[in-house]
Parts: sequence; C-alpha cells; structure tokens
Amino acid sequence: MSYERFEAPFVPPWKARLALYWELVRGDRPIGWLLLLWPTWWGLWLAAGGMPPIWTLIVFSLGVWLTRSAGCVINDYADRWLDPHVQRTQGRPLARGAVSGREALLVFAVLMLVAFALVLTLNRLTVYLSFAGVVLAASYPYLKRYTYLPQVYLGLAFGWGIPMAFAAIQGEVPPLAWLLYAANIAWATAYDTWYAMVDRDDDLRMGSRSTAILFGEMDLVAQGILFALFGYALFLVGRRAELGVYYWAALGLVAVLVAWQFHLARGRDREGCFKAFLHNHWVGATVFAGIALALALRGS
Repeated sequence: MSYERFEAPFVPPWKARLALYWELVRGDRPIGWLLLLWPTWWGLWLAAGGMPPIWTLIVFSLGVWLTRSAGCVINDYADRWLDPHVQRTQGRPLARGAVSGREALLVFAVLMLVAFALVLTLNRLTVYLSFAGVVLAASYPYLKRYTYLPQVYLGLAFGWGIPMAFAAIQGEVPPLAWLLYAANIAWATAYDTWYAMVDRDDDLRMGSRSTAILFGEMDLVAQGILFALFGYALFLVGRRAELGVYYWAALGLVAVLVAWQFHLARGRDREGCFKAFLHNHWVGATVFAGIALALALRGS
C-alpha cells in the first residue's frame, strides 16, 4: 500500500506578511468600513445638494477605508494587553504574536500618511479639520481604560468625515453639518454598545470599560433612548434640509430596522448582540438612500 506525500504550497514570505497586514486592518471584514462610509456619504450628498464632485467622492471614499484600517491597527496596538483574553479577539495578529507592535505602528503611520496625502488635494479648511480626525482616531482606543464612554468617542471619530465633507464642498461647516454629526454620534454609540455587549463578560473580568458595562441591566432602555435621539436628530436634519417624502419614507424603514435589532438582541446573548451590531449597515444604507433619492428627485 503506497501513500502519497502532500505538502502545503510554498508561500513567499512577503506574501504571507501582506496577508497578516490585511488581516490586521480587517480587510476581510468590511462592516467597520461601511459604518464609517455611510455617514460620510450622508454629509457629502447633503453638502453638495446631490451627487458630489467625483474627485471629492473618491478622496473621501478612499480616505474612509484608509482611516478605518488605521483605526483598527491602533486599536489592536492599544488592546494588545486585553485581546488575548477576550474570546472574540484572541485570534487577531497582534494578540497571537504574529505581528509585532513596531510593525503595527509602521502600518498605522503609512495608512495615515496616504490618507493625509489625499486630503492635501482639497481646500485648507478640510486639511485643518483632518488633524482633529487624526487625534480622534489615534486616541479612541485608550478611552476604555479611563472612561465608560469609549462608544461615544467612537461616534465622534467615525462621524468626523461629516464636517470635513461640508468643509470640502462648501468651504464652511454650517449648522446642518453639526446636526448630522450629532445624529451619527447617537447612532454610533448605540451600535457600538451592541458590540460592547458581546464582550461584556470578558471586559468585566479584565477591567476594561464600556457603555455596555455602564448601562448594566438598563442596557436595552439606554439603547432605546440612543436610537430615539438618532431618529430625532435625523428628523431635524430632514426638516432643516427640506428633504421631503422619500427621506421620510426612509426614516420609517429605519425605525423598522432598529426594531428588528432589539428583537435580535432581546436575550442579550453574544450572537444576538453581534447580529444587531452588523445589522446597522442596513440602517446607514437606508438613510443614505433616503437622502440621495430626496435630493435627486427634489421638485419632480
């Protein structure tokens, strides 16, 4: 009886390293990029009153991917003490020692430099605002050590593309931009609280902090308040921008989608809360569809 010898195909070291970096920036998990992209597109379309200039759209869309990827890297770097002890994160490259801290910082720097190079093609106000964006992205991961509100800070960071979008297109940041920014803060705090509820037991054991821990048994009530604030802020945006029936229909669908999230997470189990978190991609897409349709069909 003969046996054939099977050998794994040879993978060049540089290719294996790039695969690790792709994993480090969550290239295989687009949900974070999408949750950052939708509010940025909300801002771009409202600032332009419809389809934004192509180059501005390209810069912001690429910038979203780059900054989100950089944010993942710096988050893993900051949490390298925590991730090996958390069920959901213990397989990440830094947590399992496949990538060094120095490598991670280098990847972060390269991603942010490329993003900054893109911003330099826009106006001066947008460039100035980008510095605040860098500070928000780089400092967010450390908040969980000192405050129970890192999810709020995530909202500040993930929505910063909104004022930047208005600055790039209008040369200023009007009240409408800040109202939309406030809506995103409430939304991001809510969806990241679903995410934090997945890790709550591990975070309690390791001494990490989050809104999920802060809210405790009142978590679903607090989530209801956050999503209500999100909806009210979007209502004010629609009224101020005079977006009309297509936008209001989209907000109605958003209410249904949010209700489904509460159904998914009603048992507070890891799987249900994680599904509720992922479901927010459809919320962001629906709001964008409402804005885009309202502006495209305005007056028709």
